Amino acid sequence: MTLRLLARGGLFVLVAAVAACAPAAPDEAMEEAAPEYVPPEVTPPSRELAQADIEQMMEDLSNWGRWGPDDELGAANLITPAKRLEALALATEGISVSMAHRVLKEEADDVPLPFGHRMLGVPDSSVEPGFFGGVSDNYTVSYHGYSHSHIDALCHILHKGQMYNGVSQDTIVEEGCTKASIDNLQSGIVTRGILFDIPLLKGVPYLEPGTPIYQEDLEAFEEMAGVTVRPGDAIFIRTGRWARRAEVGPWNISENSAGLHAQTLPWIKARDVSFAGSDAALDVVPSLVEDVALPVHLVTIVAMGVDLFDNQDLEALAETASSLNRWEFTLIAAPLAVENGTGSPLNALAIF
Repeated sequence: MTLRLLARGGLFVLVAAVAACAPAAPDEAMEEAAPEYVPPEVTPPSRELAQADIEQMMEDLSNWGRWGPDDELGAANLITPAKRLEALALATEGISVSMAHRVLKEEADDVPLPFGHRMLGVPDSSVEPGFFGGVSDNYTVSYHGYSHSHIDALCHILHKGQMYNGVSQDTIVEEGCTKASIDNLQSGIVTRGILFDIPLLKGVPYLEPGTPIYQEDLEAFEEMAGVTVRPGDAIFIRTGRWARRAEVGPWNISENSAGLHAQTLPWIKARDVSFAGSDAALDVVPSLVEDVALPVHLVTIVAMGVDLFDNQDLEALAETASSLNRWEFTLIAAPLAVENGTGSPLNALAIF
C-alpha cells in the first residue's frame, strides 16, 4: 500500500506510531520505503478511429495467454491477496453505498424488458390468520442491455467466433457458456474502486447523450481528485445518466449515450485495470468508430479479459465521494453463482 493511500485512509499516523514504539528488525531498519507507483505514460491515440484501428487494438492490447492458455479469469487475475488487503484498508469511515439502481418494473424507452415481480401466496384478509404464515414471490429478469444493474461475464462478447483467450464459440451450448462464465467470479470481487465523476470535472450535472469521454478527461480527473489508477483497480465512469433520467425522463439510451471513446482503450490496458463499469454500458453511443458499434465492450471483454459493470447507479456514490473528498473506496461485489451464465444482476457496494 502506498504512502498516499495510507494517509488518505487515516491509517498512516497509526502505523507510524506503532512502528515508533516497536523495535525494528535489523533487516527492516535497512529497507527503503517502497517507491511510489508511477503509471506508464500513454500517448493518446487519434480520436479519428476506424474498424482497422479496433482490429489492431484487439492484437496490441490482448491479454490472451498472459495467465496461461486455459485462463478464464482474465484481468481479475490482477487482484492478488495483497491487493484485496490494500483495498480493505480503505474502509475507514464505515460508510456503505450501493451502486445498484432500483429495479425498473415499468416498460419505458430505456426499459424494453422490465423486471418481473410476481407475488405468491398473498394473505387472504377474509380468512382468520393462522399461528404461522408467510409469503413469497417470483422474479424474472433479462438483465443484459441498458435497463438493469449487472456484470458481464467474459463469454458475453465474441469477436470472429472467439471469446477471451481464444476460446471458440463452439464452447457455448444450449446449457450456456462452458468456458469463461460468470461462476468463475463466485468467490466475489474485492479490490480498490475509483469513481471518475466526469460531470463534476466538466462542471455540469450530467453529460448529454452522445458525449465522448477521452483519455485526457480521465487523466484530468485523476489530477483533480488526487488519485492514480493502479494495477488491479476497478474504475467506474459516471456520466450522470440516472440524474438526467430523473430530470428529463427516459430516452432510448441504446442509441444515444455518453461514455468512453475507444481512444481510451490503450490507457485502460496500460493501467492494468481489472474491472470497468459505468452508469450506462461504458461505450459512447454512437461509438464514433465507423462500422463498430461497441468497440470498448469488444476490446475490454474479448481482448483484455476485463468484465464490465453495466448500468450502475453512481449518483449516491458521487455524493458520498464528494462529501468525503475521497474518490477511492473498497469495492465488494458478488455475482450470482450461475453455472454457465453470461453475467449476473448485481448489487455492488462501495465501502468508505
